[in-house]
Amino acid sequence: MTYVISSACVDVMHKSCVPECPVDCIYEGARSLYINPEECVDCGACKLACEEGAIYYETDLPDEEHRRLADNAAFFADVLPGRDAPLGAPGGAAKLGPVGVDTPLVAGFPARLGT
Repeated sequence: MTYVISSACVDVMHKSCVPECPVDCIYEGARSLYINPEECVDCGACKLACEEGAIYYETDLPDEEHRRLADNAAFFADVLPGRDAPLGAPGGAAKLGPVGVDTPLVAGFPARLGT
Protein backbone atom coordinates (compact mmCIF):
# COMPACT_ATOMS: atom_id res chain seq x y z
CA MET A 1 0.00 0.00 0.00
CA THR A 2 1.10 3.56 -0.62
CA TYR A 3 0.01 7.14 -0.88
CA VAL A 4 -0.76 8.51 -4.34
CA ILE A 5 -0.63 12.05 -5.69
CA SER A 6 -3.78 12.79 -7.69
CA SER A 7 -4.25 14.83 -10.84
CA ALA A 8 -4.90 17.91 -8.67
CA CYS A 9 -1.10 18.25 -8.47
CA VAL A 10 -0.60 18.48 -12.24
CA ASP A 11 0.78 21.93 -13.14
CA VAL A 12 0.44 23.05 -9.49
CA MET A 13 3.22 21.30 -7.53
CA HIS A 14 3.26 23.40 -4.34
CA LYS A 15 5.81 20.88 -3.02
CA SER A 16 4.69 21.48 0.58
CA CYS A 17 4.63 17.68 0.95
CA VAL A 18 8.26 17.17 -0.05
CA PRO A 19 10.05 18.39 3.11
CA GLU A 20 7.55 16.49 5.30
CA CYS A 21 8.39 13.08 3.84
CA PRO A 22 10.74 11.32 6.30
CA VAL A 23 12.06 8.93 3.64
CA ASP A 24 12.40 11.40 0.73
CA CYS A 25 10.19 9.36 -1.61
CA ILE A 26 8.36 12.18 -3.42
CA TYR A 27 9.91 12.70 -6.85
CA GLU A 28 9.45 15.61 -9.23
CA GLY A 29 8.41 15.13 -12.82
CA ALA A 30 7.94 18.00 -15.28
CA ARG A 31 4.30 18.73 -14.35
CA SER A 32 3.53 16.56 -11.31
CA LEU A 33 5.00 14.95 -8.23
CA TYR A 34 5.07 11.16 -7.76
CA ILE A 35 5.37 8.98 -4.64
CA ASN A 36 7.65 5.97 -5.00
CA PRO A 37 5.55 2.99 -3.82
CA GLU A 38 8.69 0.96 -2.98
CA GLU A 39 10.10 3.68 -0.74
CA CYS A 40 6.89 5.04 0.88
CA VAL A 41 6.46 3.98 4.52
CA ASP A 42 2.75 4.94 4.66
CA CYS A 43 3.22 7.55 7.40
CA GLY A 44 0.76 10.08 5.90
CA ALA A 45 2.92 13.14 6.60
CA CYS A 46 2.70 14.17 2.94
CA LYS A 47 -1.11 14.04 2.92
CA LEU A 48 -1.31 16.34 5.95
CA ALA A 49 1.11 18.85 4.40
CA CYS A 50 -0.35 18.96 0.88
CA GLU A 51 -1.70 22.47 0.22
CA GLU A 52 -3.74 21.23 -2.75
CA GLY A 53 -5.37 18.24 -0.99
CA ALA A 54 -3.99 16.11 -3.81
CA ILE A 55 -2.64 13.15 -1.81
CA TYR A 56 -4.69 10.07 -0.96
CA TYR A 57 -4.02 6.70 0.57
CA GLU A 58 -4.45 4.32 -2.35
CA THR A 59 -7.63 2.73 -0.94
CA ASP A 60 -9.16 6.21 -0.49
CA LEU A 61 -8.62 7.44 -4.05
CA PRO A 62 -11.76 8.88 -5.61
CA ASP A 63 -13.08 6.75 -8.48
CA GLU A 64 -11.98 9.29 -11.09
CA GLU A 65 -8.38 9.10 -9.76
CA HIS A 66 -7.89 5.30 -9.80
CA ARG A 67 -5.83 5.48 -12.99
CA ARG A 68 -3.29 7.60 -11.07
CA LEU A 69 -2.45 4.60 -8.85
CA ALA A 70 -1.05 2.59 -11.77
CA ASP A 71 0.35 5.74 -13.37
CA ASN A 72 2.24 6.68 -10.20
CA ALA A 73 3.84 3.22 -10.10
CA ALA A 74 4.62 3.44 -13.84
CA PHE A 75 6.70 6.59 -13.20
CA PHE A 76 9.20 4.35 -11.41
CA ALA A 77 8.72 1.01 -13.22
CA ASP A 78 8.51 2.04 -16.88
CA VAL A 79 11.04 3.68 -19.16
CA LEU A 80 9.88 7.29 -19.40
CA PRO A 81 10.22 9.39 -22.56
CA GLY A 82 13.77 10.64 -22.94
CA ARG A 83 15.23 8.18 -20.40
CA ASP A 84 17.05 4.95 -21.14
CA ALA A 85 16.06 2.96 -18.04
CA PRO A 86 13.32 2.89 -15.39
CA LEU A 87 13.90 4.97 -12.26
CA GLY A 88 13.22 2.04 -9.95
CA ALA A 89 13.90 2.92 -6.31
CA PRO A 90 16.82 5.37 -6.51
CA GLY A 91 16.92 5.87 -2.74
CA GLY A 92 15.82 9.44 -2.40
CA ALA A 93 14.40 12.25 -4.46
CA ALA A 94 16.85 14.88 -3.19
CA LYS A 95 19.80 12.80 -4.35
CA LEU A 96 18.25 12.28 -7.79
CA GLY A 97 16.85 15.77 -8.33
CA PRO A 98 13.99 16.69 -10.69
CA VAL A 99 13.38 14.01 -13.29
CA GLY A 100 12.05 16.52 -15.82
CA VAL A 101 9.59 14.20 -17.58
CA ASP A 102 6.20 12.73 -16.75
CA THR A 103 4.29 9.59 -17.55
CA PRO A 104 2.38 9.67 -20.84
CA LEU A 105 -0.88 10.04 -18.86
CA VAL A 106 0.26 13.22 -17.07
CA ALA A 107 2.02 14.59 -20.15
CA GLY A 108 -1.28 14.26 -22.03
CA PHE A 109 -3.31 16.28 -19.53
CA PRO A 110 -4.37 19.67 -20.86
CA ALA A 111 -2.32 22.50 -19.35
CA ARG A 112 -3.98 24.36 -16.51
CA LEU A 113 -4.66 28.02 -17.15
CA GLY A 114 -2.20 30.35 -15.48
CA THR A 115 0.71 27.90 -15.46
